[in-house]
Amino acid sequence: MITDNMTLRQLQTESARALSTMQATNNNIYQFNKQAHHNSHKWYCAVIEWYIDEYGDLPSKVGPGKGVKLIYDELSDQ
Repeated sequence: MITDNMTLRQLQTESARALSTMQATNNNIYQFNKQAHHNSHKWYCAVIEWYIDEYGDLPSKVGPGKGVKLIYDELSDQ
């Protein structure tokens, strides 16, 4: 899986982009909790895998996630 070689920070930022594109409902969030109960690493991967299934690649590369600007990105550019 594409997430296997990603750092924790990459998983966090990609999942943040993905989450910002979806409607924040209990059912949407529950699908990830069900896959990764009390394991944040697996949770980030589940979110990213959902996004890839929906849009075909990482949120930073395609779909609505590509346009998401994170504060972390701005701090990294300085």
